[in-house]
Amino acid sequence: MASALPIADKNSTFTDSRDKDKSKSNHESISVDVDTTMRDLLAREDTDGDCLITIDDRGPKNFPLGRYGTPEKSKFDVQGVYQLSNLLQELFLAQQQGRATATVKRAQLEEDPVHRLSRLITTTWWDNLTRRLDADGIDRAAPDNLTQRRDADGIKPTVSTPKSKSSLRIYVPPGAPEQFAYYSTVAKDRPAMDLDVQWLPDGEITADFIKSINDKPGILALDMEAVQPQGQSVTKQMKGVPFIVPGDQFNELYNWDACFCALGMLDNHLAVVKGIVKNFIFEIKHYAAILAARKEYHSWWTSTPRLDAESGLSRYRPIGKGSPPECRPVVFAHVFMPYGKKYDMTLQEVSDVYNKGSISEPDLDIFFDHDRAVRESGHDTSNRVEGVCADLATVDLNCLLFQIENDIASTIHTHFNDGLAIPENYVIPGEKVDTVETSRLWRERAEKRKASIDKYLWNEQKGIYLDYNTVTRQQSTAESVTCLWSLWCGAANKSQAERLVEHALPKFECIGGLSSTSESTRGTVTEENPQKQWDYPYGWAPHQVLAWDGLRSYGFHNEADRLAYRWLHMMTETFRNWNGTVVEKYDVTQLERSHSVDAEYGNQGRNFKYAPQEGCVIARMNKISKKGRLTENAVSVGRTLGLSKCSKGTVLVQSKANTLQNGSYIYGISSMGEEAKKALADGVSWEDFSKRGGTVPA
Repeated sequence: MASALPIADKNSTFTDSRDKDKSKSNHESISVDVDTTMRDLLAREDTDGDCLITIDDRGPKNFPLGRYGTPEKSKFDVQGVYQLSNLLQELFLAQQQGRATATVKRAQLEEDPVHRLSRLITTTWWDNLTRRLDADGIDRAAPDNLTQRRDADGIKPTVSTPKSKSSLRIYVPPGAPEQFAYYSTVAKDRPAMDLDVQWLPDGEITADFIKSINDKPGILALDMEAVQPQGQSVTKQMKGVPFIVPGDQFNELYNWDACFCALGMLDNHLAVVKGIVKNFIFEIKHYAAILAARKEYHSWWTSTPRLDAESGLSRYRPIGKGSPPECRPVVFAHVFMPYGKKYDMTLQEVSDVYNKGSISEPDLDIFFDHDRAVRESGHDTSNRVEGVCADLATVDLNCLLFQIENDIASTIHTHFNDGLAIPENYVIPGEKVDTVETSRLWRERAEKRKASIDKYLWNEQKGIYLDYNTVTRQQSTAESVTCLWSLWCGAANKSQAERLVEHALPKFECIGGLSSTSESTRGTVTEENPQKQWDYPYGWAPHQVLAWDGLRSYGFHNEADRLAYRWLHMMTETFRNWNGTVVEKYDVTQLERSHSVDAEYGNQGRNFKYAPQEGCVIARMNKISKKGRLTENAVSVGRTLGLSKCSKGTVLVQSKANTLQNGSYIYGISSMGEEAKKALADGVSWEDFSKRGGTVPA
């Protein structure tokens, strides 16, 4: 359980925006009865009864501390939504620790939001979001809620199958017998854990195998290391290598999220960052699931069906059958409905018979081929890719491959003296063992891909990169902010970069940062065209970070600073006004309720009570799949998407410390100078900050 929040570190680089009151507030503190004060605070200020204090509440916004026999000189008032919500968070954490009384420091409640959010991320949330797959951690990372959630909701599984025998299951690759032995021992020694240890097939993971384990969800094994227990002379013990999880119901290693989180963790959580890399290496070795794996590059991304030979570009085309088991049939109501009418079946029934293979509908097969590609792309879902993704050579995928080809070339040149002997387990068919590769080969591959990007993806007239449909042989008209990834990877020339900034950037820039697509690509939201989470007006952290870095690499520092400030301002204001909320995605077109996202499964980060912290984490189902540079869904083989129910009176505190947003905030703040940090802490918008001549760079 997280400890009560300390006051700001005296050595912090963050400024206090209330310097004139600093000396006074640092010395003001009061001891309060935790339960009584929390009860009275909620009764007075939480007028909508959601166990939070936000700008939606209509209380007096003033709570006097020290009404119970406290000397008059020790009393002080807590004023405003931000301070009141901070008080609620402090009281809740003290209550969780079982403390009857707590010393509340005024400085804690007045701590500027930039410092407070940064501190919470780096000193509490990331620690609470760290996992290990060993005897002491697997019961936290591996639980599945597939059967429990559907039974609780009264919903049948998408495929009618027997209940999963075990609530905890781990799949171990054939090349890791030491892990299999370890987990088997854990299962034997701790029968109450009900751990089921399974081998993965020795060979190719097929669509039929993936479908066969829909009712046997589990987590994939990750790396372990032998460590000597501190202060003991006993034999070394196996311990899981640490990794970071997104939080909330997403409780496995998501490589995409972990990569961006690591950008912000380098200065203060280096051991976890190293653990993430070690787990990536384990995946390369045992699952061939990270793009940096040379063998996978050849067999996966530059071979059919993913490679389009005519254009020389790659596309998302994953294996699989049926509808994705992590989604309820209602998600595809607009797809299944016509077949329900055709067969006189309910939505659930037509979904069941289709997934069993009892009916054959080629059009449904094609739709779900594209749907799997959408999920593999990580942009699930968006009008840009829905119904066509498996045919698209997307800008983002080919920019990522271009970057990887250059990264490999640079690595061979710098670290292997421009000559890398290929080990036997990385040799591709027809290649000799110890074949020596040079950087030139990979540079040539990158140059060839860039030529294809220029020919098929660049639109000179519109000044933007567009996806290319490899079936119709035409550019897509959908406009995606991933066009800016060409700057991040260096695929654009100077002229293209200038045209992107002039013509493309305005299509995505909003008051809170960058939207995922243009408004025209989203179109009018209707029953037939529902709002999708990777479309306008929603913004996601990866798009922001890659755009900042890409713009700066081409000398567009003012644009990068402006976008970073907008994003940080929106996150800070949400944190300030909504009881410490940090969410998965934001409506970047407005600031008052940017966290209110109801598309698809809603927004991770909203449904907590009292205080955002790592608490009850609920798992979801994912497929083994690959996306871009890193594999987002590579580490679980079947999790269900949904929230568990609690019995009446039970307090469920879910983690809302989303790693992607955490990483983007810390990474973005690192580029802000003291003037910009102070302005963000004081709630100054970009428009006002720039009008008064404020400067951003650190």
